[in-house]
Amino acid sequence: MYKTIYQLFRPLLFLFSAERAHYLTLNTLRFASQLGLLRLFTKKIKTNSITVMGIKFPNQVGLAAGLDKNGDYLIALSQLGFGFVEIGTITPRPQSGNPSPRLFRLPKAKAIINRMGFNNLGIKHLLKQVKQARQSGHKGIIGINIGKNFDTAVENAVDDYLICLQEAYLFADYITVNISSPNTPDLRTLQYGDELNSLLFALKQRQLELSEKYNHYVPLAVKVAPDLSPNEVKFIAETLLNNKIDGLIATNTTLSRDAVQGLEYANEAGGLSGEPVREASTKIISQFASFLGDEIPIIGVGGITCGVDAVDKIKAGAKLVQLFSGLVYQGPALITECVQALENDHEH
Repeated sequence: MYKTIYQLFRPLLFLFSAERAHYLTLNTLRFASQLGLLRLFTKKIKTNSITVMGIKFPNQVGLAAGLDKNGDYLIALSQLGFGFVEIGTITPRPQSGNPSPRLFRLPKAKAIINRMGFNNLGIKHLLKQVKQARQSGHKGIIGINIGKNFDTAVENAVDDYLICLQEAYLFADYITVNISSPNTPDLRTLQYGDELNSLLFALKQRQLELSEKYNHYVPLAVKVAPDLSPNEVKFIAETLLNNKIDGLIATNTTLSRDAVQGLEYANEAGGLSGEPVREASTKIISQFASFLGDEIPIIGVGGITCGVDAVDKIKAGAKLVQLFSGLVYQGPALITECVQALENDHEH
């Protein structure tokens, strides 16, 4: 049903700019949710729950951060059948992000390029949305993805991450440290060397203090880029293990344009997501899995456009997967397809 509805609407949506279409879709979803329509259309699949990072997930398919930066659509998105929803990236202070246009569809490649630049309404707004959702009875798993404000010097980035960690701690089921967006100047340098170690060390210490204070442990995950050399993967894996980080999200968008050469918008600045990043992301997952083993679970994201792609990420070493760009091209039916494919794979 979803597939048919979305296929009818997609050509209309694609008449609008990518960013307009994004909000039009989300607002329509929220309206349908308020009318109680989403529950009617969402196909119920019998799933086995899975425990990852100490959290019991109803299924393995989640929503990646970036689609709902402020938590404004949390309830509607959760009703589409996701096992968990990650909101953000959120920063301590509100910021408008990069100037428009900053989001581009490349339909021939089932891809998207974005240079949004962490546009968001700030952590206080997001937490207000989460509180409201919880008060209205929302029991779904919520990840909160945190970043730094663009005007915070990269050497002071740790301050922004600590503010967000502290604020979000009691409201998140897990917290993701985003150090891999290509759209905040110098952010990706936090993935390397002493910068990574000192950032993770500080966050781990604060996490343990908060855990003791509230007698409640909230796992910390780190999100990395697909553009890593084998040596960088090894270094990051060792740093995650040394700092006892709870999870890894692999991967964010890529700066590579090899797969989209010659297409309209291919030369736009920003991170490329969707089908072209699938193989790179799966490769990085399997490289990390060889170092992390069962010590640190991986959440696989990048280029999932069908059920088989989701299964491939799990086979590469991920425990959970997340969707984003594939939803733009396939619609919400993709969620059900991936959940079903993973369930079938378990049975075999």
